[in-house]
Amino acid sequence: MKKRGSLAWAAALILLAGPLLLAQEDIQRHPSCKYCGMDRAMFAHSRMLVEYEDGSSVGVCSLHCAVLELVLNIGSMPKSVRVGDHDTKALVDAEKASWVIGGRKPGVMTDRAKWAFREPADAKKFMAEFGGTGAVFDLAVKAAFEDIYRNWQSSWDKRKKILEEMR
Repeated sequence: MKKRGSLAWAAALILLAGPLLLAQEDIQRHPSCKYCGMDRAMFAHSRMLVEYEDGSSVGVCSLHCAVLELVLNIGSMPKSVRVGDHDTKALVDAEKASWVIGGRKPGVMTDRAKWAFREPADAKKFMAEFGGTGAVFDLAVKAAFEDIYRNWQSSWDKRKKILEEMR
C-alpha cells in the first residue's frame, strides 16, 4: 500500500514537472538574456527561444528582447520562435499561442505587458482577472515595436532636454 502511494506521487510529479524539466534545457543553454542579461529561469513565464535554420539559437527574457533579436538578424530565417507559457512556463510555439496585451499585471522589459498562453481558455481566464486584450503573435510583435519606439522617444527627448539645459 505504501509503495503504491509513493508510485502515484512519483507519477503525479513527473506529469506536473515534466514540461518544466524539458523547458529547463533551453535555460541551461541560455541562462541569461542575450540583450539585457536578465535571468531566464526567473522569467521562465515570459522567456523566448529563437532557433535558426543553421542550428544556432538565442535565448531572451521577453518578447521585447526577442523583437530586438529578430530585427538585428532580419536576414536569418528562424526555424522556430517559442515562448514560455505564462502559467506552466513550458515553451510553446509563439505563433500558435494565445497572447494577451496590456492589463494590470506588470510586463517584462515593458510598461505594456505581453503574455503568451498555450490554451485560449487560460488567456481568457487571465484577462478576466487582470484585464488586457486578446491577440495573436503578429499583434503582440507590433505592440512590442510600438513600445520600443515609445521608450526610445522618451529617452531621446530626455537627452535633448539635458543637452539644452547644459548650453
